[in-house]
Amino acid sequence: MADIQDSKPENENNSLIDRLKNPPKCSMLRMIVIGVLGGIIIWGGLNMGMEYTNRSDFCISCHEMQIPFNELKQTAHYKNRSGAAAQCADCHVASSKTPTDYMFKAFQKLLAARDVIGHIKGTVDTPEKFEAHRYTMAQRVWDRMKERNSKECRNCHDFKYMDPDKQKDRAAVKHEGAVEDGKTCIECHKGVSHHLPKEYLEQLKQQGGEKTEG
Repeated sequence: MADIQDSKPENENNSLIDRLKNPPKCSMLRMIVIGVLGGIIIWGGLNMGMEYTNRSDFCISCHEMQIPFNELKQTAHYKNRSGAAAQCADCHVASSKTPTDYMFKAFQKLLAARDVIGHIKGTVDTPEKFEAHRYTMAQRVWDRMKERNSKECRNCHDFKYMDPDKQKDRAAVKHEGAVEDGKTCIECHKGVSHHLPKEYLEQLKQQGGEKTEG
C-alpha cells in the first residue's frame, strides 16, 4: 500500500510534464482568444474609467472645484460665438490627439490622487483656503504646461494654423515674437480660464510687467 501511495505523486508529475510537452491542439488557440478578449476588456475598462473621470461633472462633484469651474464659466474658453468650449480635462489632463500621450494621461490620473487626499483633508474646502493655496496650485500647472510646450493649448491652438491677417495688430506682433523667441503659450497666457493669484499680480506690479491677456 505504501508503495502504491508513494507512486501517485510521481505519476501526477509525469502526467503534468507530459501535458506540457504535448499540449492539446486547441490550447494555443484558446489562450490567444482568451488573451485578446481579456486585453480588450481590460483596455476598454481602463479607457472607459479615464473618460468617465474626465467629465467636468465628475470634477466638480468635489464642492471645492466649484470655485475654479465658476471662474471658467465666465471666460471665452467656456462660452463663445463658435461654441468650442474647453472642459476641465482639456487643460488639466490634456486628452492628446497623439496615442503616445496615453501614458502621460494615465500618469496625470495617478497624480489626481493628491487632489482626492486634499478633498478628504479639506485643504481647499473654503474660498479662503482656496485663495491661500491658489498660487501654489497655479504655479504647479504652469510649470507642467511649460515643460510640455503648452501641448494642452496646442491641441486646439497652433502658431502654424494662425492667420495674422485676421488677428489684431498687437496680437499678431506678440505671436510673431513668441515664435522667434521660442516661447510657449502659457508664458504669456496665464489666467485665461481662472483668476490670477494675488501673489503673481504683485510680482508683475513690482517687475513693471503687464497683466496676462486672455
